[in-house]
Amino acid sequence: MAPDMGEDRSLARRAMKAELLDAKTELRLAYAWRECRDEAALHRLITAYMRLAISMAAKFKHYGVPINDLIQEASLGLMKAADKFDPDRGVRFSTYAMWWIRASIQDYVMRDWSMVRTGSTSSQKSLFFNMRRVQARLERSALAAGKTLDKHQLRQMIAADVGVPLRAVEMMEGRLAGADYSLNVTQSVEGEGLEWIDALEDNSAQAADLVEESHDTGQLREWLITAMQALSDRERLIVRERKMREKPRTLESLGNELGLSKERIRQLEAAAFAKMRDNLEAQSKEVLSFFAA
Repeated sequence: MAPDMGEDRSLARRAMKAELLDAKTELRLAYAWRECRDEAALHRLITAYMRLAISMAAKFKHYGVPINDLIQEASLGLMKAADKFDPDRGVRFSTYAMWWIRASIQDYVMRDWSMVRTGSTSSQKSLFFNMRRVQARLERSALAAGKTLDKHQLRQMIAADVGVPLRAVEMMEGRLAGADYSLNVTQSVEGEGLEWIDALEDNSAQAADLVEESHDTGQLREWLITAMQALSDRERLIVRERKMREKPRTLESLGNELGLSKERIRQLEAAAFAKMRDNLEAQSKEVLSFFAA
């Protein structure tokens, strides 16, 4: 931990000693990078505003993210800003860079907060970073006025203040209430080493179910083979080509092969299915009567 803190302080000292750019110099460096891809100009521009990145990163340290990581993300945002900055718009680079730095830090904080995606829309991000602050302000105001707010009232007021639906506040409150836990954590000291994953229900097929399914599938296959054998060669051809191929053939294709019309092929197909249905029903009744005897 100490080396990280020392590195932070060293980086902060170097950033504080960096030059302060006036608007004219800043503009010249921005043009040099955009027009000539002058890396020295880019480096000078980024170094000059590194103090801004560090300052903004420090504002997010209470989210439990290491300050080193926050500074790194802020630096990435600063570099993106330098790459996309348009000096022709007449805006100071520091003003433009603030948006990129903040966006980069916020995205990282939200990714680091939980393995489950916490929010992706602008309203969800606004709620994530402002809900607790707004809640504290509303509670202070109610306390000063001698009022007591229940949870539902407080959620409604937060939703109105931030400008999001009540449901969004309820969902975000649930996400912020708990942290991620590993399923491999031991349930308790007295739990004989049982992990939480051991308490999950196994939804996979059991051995008995697999044996039963295999038996039923085999029985059905035998019944279908017997039913197919009861058909004529032409009927078997039609059933096989129409129902047993990955890409079934058309009535017209079979009609051309057999020298019949499409309507006649359709009639033969219907008759073959009727024969198979009667055969399968007879076989199932025979099995039922055997077990009933």
